[in-house]
Amino acid sequence: MLLDTDVLIEVLRAKNNSILSKWASLAEGETLVLYSPVTLAELWQGIRDGEMPAVQALLLGLTCLPIEAEIGRAAGRYLRKFRASHGLAIGDALIAGAAHVHNVPLWTRNRRHYPMADIRLF
Repeated sequence: MLLDTDVLIEVLRAKNNSILSKWASLAEGETLVLYSPVTLAELWQGIRDGEMPAVQALLLGLTCLPIEAEIGRAAGRYLRKFRASHGLAIGDALIAGAAHVHNVPLWTRNRRHYPMADIRLF
């Protein structure tokens, strides 16, 4: 399961019971939980004073996927196809590329950011 940044932010805020319930189910199961370096960059750029320990603790239990050439090619295809019509940003294209290349579902709250038919959304 690949996590989008918005899901990790909601987990850190701990206010959305639906997200927290799904998160607890993941923690109890055997699903490998992944994130992208794009998500790490997005978290780091918006981190507030005092939040660093919680973010680091959360990420310790997850696996960061590297951005490989194949992911870059997939992201480039998505950008060609969806940038003009859907306003696809490079970060979301890279996250979608990682979900596609690794054949894992993407858990996001921003489904409109991911119009690709070849990725599975959770």
